[in-house]
Amino acid sequence: MSSYTENLQRLRGAQKPGAGVPAYTRWINRRLARHVAAAAAALHITANGVTAISAVISLAGLITLVIAPVTWWSGLAVAALLAAGYVLDSADGQVARLTGTGGPAGEWLDHVVDAIRTPAIHLAVVVAVWAHTDYPLWLGGIAIAFALIASGQFMSQILAEQLRAKTDRSVASSEGGGVVKSFLILPNDMGSLCWIFVLWGAIPAFAVAYTLLFAANSIHSIVSMRRKFLGLRKP
Repeated sequence: MSSYTENLQRLRGAQKPGAGVPAYTRWINRRLARHVAAAAAALHITANGVTAISAVISLAGLITLVIAPVTWWSGLAVAALLAAGYVLDSADGQVARLTGTGGPAGEWLDHVVDAIRTPAIHLAVVVAVWAHTDYPLWLGGIAIAFALIASGQFMSQILAEQLRAKTDRSVASSEGGGVVKSFLILPNDMGSLCWIFVLWGAIPAFAVAYTLLFAANSIHSIVSMRRKFLGLRKP
């Protein structure tokens, strides 16, 4: 049985490249996930178990968003729960690599949870806007559009990877780039979406920040989808 310290040391030497990865994920989320993965492996929690815990914590954040009163503390609780779920989402793959238990079933489960969680965050905003009448109704429309964009971008990324492997074609990717790029694409980071809820108790500030985040993600998704489509059209 490997200890937490031994697991952490092994994980530090087996990390994915950071180039082209948004800043929060690159320098905060992945580092926190290493510690969680090392502890999970030491406690004999499987990668699928970590995925399940991640889903439950994220669900708790969404329930809090919908039913709790609109205050600074409820917004902070939502942000913290969603961010914790994201850390665990990054940890499950590291547990699988560390324990040598990775496989198609675990990868499938991870992707299914991600495919549900991301649009669910925005749909929870729709419900919360309807439930808390102080929020402007147009914000619900932004949230619905955000859910569609997020789902489309997720499918675009996953499907492009699968088709590239199947056809042995080189498809342009967002990977690559250094520190500057990591900060430029920070609005597209899942961490940015999680922590924007600290503004939930300040209606005007949240509405503006969420709308700007939606605009940034929409532009990024359109550019990314176009690049992948053109890459797959190459003979």
